[in-house]
Amino acid sequence: MRPAIRSLPPFIDLRAFLAWARERDDLLCLPDKINLKHEMTALQLAALRANGPILRFDAAVAGPDHVPFMPVIGNLFGTPDRVAAGLGLTLDQVPAFGAFLAALRSPPPVDGMRDALSRWPMLKAALATRPKVLRNAPVQEVEAPVDMGQIPVQTPWPEDAGPLITWPVVITRPHGAAPDAVAQYNLGVYRAQVIGPDRLILRWLAHRGGAAHARSWAQANEPMPVAIALGADPATLLAAALPLPETVSELAFSGVLRGARTQLVAARTVPLLVPAHAEIMIEGWVHPNDTAPEGPFGDHTGYYNSVENFPVMRISAITHRRDPLYLSTVTGRPPDEPSVIGEVFNTLALPVIRAQTPEIRDLWLPPAACSYRMAVVQISKRYPGQARRVMMALWGMLAQFSYTKTIVVVDEDIDPRNWDDVVWAMATRMDPARDVMVLENTPMDYLDFSSPRDGLAGKLGIDATNKIGSETTREWGRVMTLDPAHEARAAELMVRHLGGKR
Repeated sequence: MRPAIRSLPPFIDLRAFLAWARERDDLLCLPDKINLKHEMTALQLAALRANGPILRFDAAVAGPDHVPFMPVIGNLFGTPDRVAAGLGLTLDQVPAFGAFLAALRSPPPVDGMRDALSRWPMLKAALATRPKVLRNAPVQEVEAPVDMGQIPVQTPWPEDAGPLITWPVVITRPHGAAPDAVAQYNLGVYRAQVIGPDRLILRWLAHRGGAAHARSWAQANEPMPVAIALGADPATLLAAALPLPETVSELAFSGVLRGARTQLVAARTVPLLVPAHAEIMIEGWVHPNDTAPEGPFGDHTGYYNSVENFPVMRISAITHRRDPLYLSTVTGRPPDEPSVIGEVFNTLALPVIRAQTPEIRDLWLPPAACSYRMAVVQISKRYPGQARRVMMALWGMLAQFSYTKTIVVVDEDIDPRNWDDVVWAMATRMDPARDVMVLENTPMDYLDFSSPRDGLAGKLGIDATNKIGSETTREWGRVMTLDPAHEARAAELMVRHLGGKR
């Protein structure tokens, strides 16, 4: 299979991406003094909701009389077009690239020499997963004092506990893995609360890779090395945000997304390799049983989360470029930047999902439902009970789907992205006593306070498909349709007689 042709060159760093955006008049530089507490949030959300440009705050301040910090970049992936561009694609190329990734994951058998030669893009993509280690790197041009007060970290919402790093790429490896074993590394976007000049709280949930690595170091009773890349290149940012299987390295996968090898450099004070072209690098250690209360902070649900204990990172070094940029975002009730990224990831992941569950024709994760809390699935139905099988397959496919509270399954004649279609199917093809499946005590994001217990909640499956075979004992209804020729004739007459009046 042929992959999508990249319309854009690989972006080696954040600056290359910003230069591309500037050429398209999609970067707005704001010289005004903007307060990091709350005011910057309002501007970021206003730009996103207007499908506006990337914002560069050149005079971010912590108070009315404070000297401006380094520039802050916001609303980086505030439009689907920019998310696709971060992958080197136009938006209409994302489905084909998703199909390419699915084939790369499970390539079909080679059929002759011509087919073998056509696989060169796959081989090239595989080679791009091999990182290149540099001796010197831009991210280590300056060794800064260990003082988080020198970095313009936002306090996004009025009731937030304090400054919060919202776009950190947190890098960890399991205990026993060599520092150069990057295939075992985990990259995750975990929020980080600043609680002192040299201390952060890392909020990673139990099912995430960083938490699993922390458990392996705690069992050995040894501190875990951690690095945080701020302002990484687009491919690294998006790879870290993707809900990849646990066996897939985000560092390696970023090479596939970028279309070029990832360049790394040895960290200064911890045994880790880190992205060479990031803007800022924070290095440090997480010691067993060293925790602190994190939060409250405004979250993607649109509510403040409760206070919970999470690991403390003790910072050992901060390095950065000579003129660093700080990348930030805002998380809140959709639409927000994570929900925009989720829309593109939905399209990107569909071929992989279909490869595992072939009867799925389409799947939509409504952004208003916090991107993954609800799914509408379109299937090609062939046998009784198939909708329920698809629900259970999705809940078990990826860890992220274990947090999907509601799944609605519809037929091929229903557009899963059209609420009018979905509601009509639920109203005419679903009987609550027969077609609703409720599960109890299943995994759930503890931030969902509607759950009766932390980390455990129910699941709701709604079968809104036509009932066949043993699913019903009565004659099923027939959908009313007009002759397409009559509809075409009506459309022609409307154009002729109404013209531009409507």
